[in-house]
Amino acid sequence: MKRAFWMFCGLSLALLLFGFYEAVFVAPVEATMGPIYRIFYWHVPINIAAEIFPYVNMLASIAFLATRATRPAFAAKLDALALATAEVTVLYVSVGLITGMLWGRPVWGIWWTWDARLTSFLMLFLLYVSYLIVRRFSSTQSPVIAAVISIFAGIDVPIVFMSIRWWRTQHPSPVLTGDGSLDRSMWPALLWNFAAWLLWGCTLIWARYVLVTREQEAAENAALHALEA
Repeated sequence: MKRAFWMFCGLSLALLLFGFYEAVFVAPVEATMGPIYRIFYWHVPINIAAEIFPYVNMLASIAFLATRATRPAFAAKLDALALATAEVTVLYVSVGLITGMLWGRPVWGIWWTWDARLTSFLMLFLLYVSYLIVRRFSSTQSPVIAAVISIFAGIDVPIVFMSIRWWRTQHPSPVLTGDGSLDRSMWPALLWNFAAWLLWGCTLIWARYVLVTREQEAAENAALHALEA
């Protein structure tokens, strides 16, 4: 397992470096925005991944709620996966918000605007921060409360995705589909970076999952020793 994990790490880093090379040195300069447009090759893949991981979290949380009474050992593993995914989601949503602001300032002239896309994405961030706060400071029922929060976060994801289709926003209209389709020469850099950031996120989730399961085992052993004493 350790060898496989380090192979994933190495592959992720290699893809991140290659994606950086494609975005900076190979992809063409966008005619309207110029070089600042290159942040697109990180902002979009990170945001897509940030909308995928919540569903892993939500499905793991629902399965945890369904099995915690009948299969507690399996439910504990699901809970560890949910917690690991939530932490990585907060990281990715944070980076997505930051790269969006760095892109928006020179293009729109402002760091932030309360349009539907940005507000719903900020709501996703706040929901997962709430999830982690509950896990950190609440009672023994915190996994159950956090699992319910994850369901609301999962509901917010399609709102984030569809916001630029449902409402007029400061955010650009879809560029990957429809009339605003991305130029063919820009796809390689985008896809390489998407693969890199998705794999890196999965690697981080794997690492956190292992650590959380070990923490669970340590807590269980400590409780057993306390009972024996």
